[in-house]
This record gives sequence, C-alpha cells and structure tokens, in this order.
Amino acid sequence: MTLIADRLNRISPSLTIAMTTKARALKAAGKDIIGLSSGEPDFDTPPNVKAAAIRAIERGETKYTDVAGTPELRSAVCQKFKRDHGIEYRPEEVIVATGGKQVIFDALLATINPGDEAIIPAPCWVSYPDIVELAEGKPVIVPCGPNQGFKLRAEQLEAAITPRTKWFILNNPCNPTGAAYSAEELRPLCDVLLRHPHVWVFTDDIYEKLVYDGFRPATIVEVEPRLKERTVTMNGCSKAYAMTGWRIGFAGGPVELIRAMDKLQSQSTSNTCSISQAAAVEALTGQQESIEEMRKVYQRRRDMVVAMLNEAPGLRCHKPEGAFYVFPDMRGCLGKTTAGGRKIGNDEDFVLALLEEEGVACVHGAAFMFPGHFRISYATDDASLKEACTRIQRFCRGMR
Repeated sequence: MTLIADRLNRISPSLTIAMTTKARALKAAGKDIIGLSSGEPDFDTPPNVKAAAIRAIERGETKYTDVAGTPELRSAVCQKFKRDHGIEYRPEEVIVATGGKQVIFDALLATINPGDEAIIPAPCWVSYPDIVELAEGKPVIVPCGPNQGFKLRAEQLEAAITPRTKWFILNNPCNPTGAAYSAEELRPLCDVLLRHPHVWVFTDDIYEKLVYDGFRPATIVEVEPRLKERTVTMNGCSKAYAMTGWRIGFAGGPVELIRAMDKLQSQSTSNTCSISQAAAVEALTGQQESIEEMRKVYQRRRDMVVAMLNEAPGLRCHKPEGAFYVFPDMRGCLGKTTAGGRKIGNDEDFVLALLEEEGVACVHGAAFMFPGHFRISYATDDASLKEACTRIQRFCRGMR
C-alpha cells in the first residue's frame, strides 16, 4: 500500500521556492550568489506596524481569535476596500487567512467539484494551477504574450468559457510579469463575465499598491458592481507593507462563500496569528507613507533593470506597470552554447546555466506556464541588481 495520497501526484513543489532554496544552499557553500528568485520585499516592516505588534503582546493578545479574524481587523479590511476602491463590504463578508495563498486555497477547495474548470491567464503565479488541481479541478491556461502586454483580451476570455467553468482567476498586477489592468482594460472583461452568470471571479490584488508612472490599477467589483455577488476580492499585507513573514491575507466576498471558507479554515489552520492581526490593523489604518517610499525605490530599480537587460544580446524585456518583477524573453538565446559549454535548449537550461556560471538566481518561465522567458525580482538592493544585470549581460555576450 502506498503511503502518499494520489492527490499529491497532481501538484508540484513551488518552483519559485525551489530555486530560492537552491540559491541559498549555494550561497551557504561559499558561492557568490545574487538571489533574484524570491518574491519578497527587501525592505523592513514599517516601525509603526512592529510597534503595534509589541503593544499587542504586552496587552496579552496572545489567545485564539475568531477563525475569520478579529473584529478589529475585519473592520479595518472593510475600511481599506472602501477607501481604495469604493467597495462596501460588511465584516461578515470578510475573512482573514494565513497569507494570500490560504485565501486562494480556501476559496477553491470550498467550491470546486471534480472536473470544474478555472480560467487562468498565463504567465501566471505558480500556485494557481496546482491549487486548482489539488481541488480536483481543471486549470484552463490562456496564453497572453508580450505582444498584448501580457494581458488577457476579452475575446480570449469569451473563447475559454465553457459550461464547466467555475472560476476566472485574475492577478492584477501580475506575478511574474508586472502587467496591470486599468479600469478601462477591465471593462471588456467585465462585459464578458456579465454574459456568463455561472462564472465566479477571483481577483488577486496583492501588488496593487506597487505601480509606477502614475498608473492606477482597478479591481473587478470597482469596475462592475453587478459582479460583486460572485467575486472574491483578495489582498493582503505581504507586499505593500513588507510583511511577508507575518502571514496576513484577506478577502471580501459573498457571505455564503465566506462562511464556507471559514468552515474549511476551522479544520485546517483555524485563526491567523493574533499578533500578526494586531499589526495588520495598524498597517491598514495607520500612516501609509512607507508604501510611497518603497514604491519610488522599486520604480527606479525597474527602470535600471529593464534598460540593462535590453542591452543583453538575445533578451527582450517588457517594461511592467507594477509589482517588482520583470519577465524577459530569452528566446534569442535558444540553441546557443554558453561560455561554460552548456547548450541552451529551453528557459530552464538558461536559468540553471546562469546560476552555475554567473551566480545569478532567477526562475524559468515554464514555472509560470509561459516558456521562453524568465522572471527576475528587483526587490533587492541597487548594487546587487546592477551587478546581477552586468553578469547577465556578460553571460549572454559569451554565448555562441
């Protein structure tokens, strides 16, 4: 009898985490490694947020909370949605989870039946398809190339919808491309969704505060309030407030679904850490200046990285609207041989050779359901980024 359940054969370990782990191991072994594979801000959590956590500890707020989150945090989430997008949620329409990933996990496992389909524009975050698969659903991957700004078009969404479609999952801004949708760009997608009332919407807005050049991303319910009763609007504190380790994700949605997610979470993790929740209240309701400080730094880094990568032979790098990633096209390097004698047959060959020969850790595009590209996170210091891009240029120039 096999010990491991068959359902685990449907999924793979996170490839972004795997590459970060490999880079850390090489660095621990004394190798000169610049890690650009992790989707984590390099900034510290703002002081006011840390101070709020300390005060909560001193007050003894170290007990279980409601599974769906403390009343204070759910109220703060409602205020955040109203302030940023004009969306009215009541506390009973909000759930707090141990990071955004658990929100996704809760929503999909609570709703997907075997064979149900979830439409996912690609490139996409690595975990979406696997969570759908774990729920016994079918990911329907819709390629959205650089020729369309890595953004889904209305006609593509229309063509992907079938009677089995349960979910449409949209990440805005997107990991790994940084592509972001404005209200005008979301309008045609909303029109398609209005024509198909059986399709639910999951919008992952975790990077919404990190946008550049005056761009303003929108969210589905803001653009089309009639979709509210079948939309989950997800966000969190990880990216905008540099709180990845605090593990705070949250979502607004219809009461029936939020209750189902609460039921599932009650039998998995129960409540999110009480101290993290107190910190999140301060993050959402306290001073917001730290976001703008980080955003300006990220924009400067983005501009430097895009410019330097576009000088590397064989690479083409699209300038993204948001997040802290670029997703260069490396197909100009296919079929070539590196200075170290490695033949580049695909994007995974490229990133492995880059790591081994130049000590730069990135993630290959196939991990994001879009081969021929690779992801770089520019959430690291300027000097390391400049050195990494110089190494990438040297790596590409050395190919024959």
